[in-house]
Amino acid sequence: EVQLVESGGGLVQTGGSLRLSCAASGFAFDDYSIGWFRQTPGKEREGVSAIHNGDGATYYLDSVKGRFTISNDKAKNTVYLQMNNLKPEDTATYYCGAMWSLTISTSGGPNKYGVDYWGQGTQVTVSS
Repeated sequence: EVQLVESGGGLVQTGGSLRLSCAASGFAFDDYSIGWFRQTPGKEREGVSAIHNGDGATYYLDSVKGRFTISNDKAKNTVYLQMNNLKPEDTATYYCGAMWSLTISTSGGPNKYGVDYWGQGTQVTVSS
């Protein structure tokens, strides 16, 4: 059974940091890319960052470059998203998604239409 389990969300003040985790199981981790996506009510889900587990290539939405860092731990089949200097506009439910074929949108983040498996999401709230 494929599972993606996110954790690490919470409430922080502007300028604070959080680290999200996405623990994957049930598929060949090295063969997939893992992306982080976020969504707020009434808006489209947008791709924030992605990492290709095979070669380690990373991708970022333009608005998070320099603030967010994606990484993986292949021994734990886990992908992390370190989020620094958080802003109120980063408030959203964050989802991780596994993609056999990774495509990147014009804004720099992963394309949500390529996701094969989704996690359940974790809430990130940044207070001003």
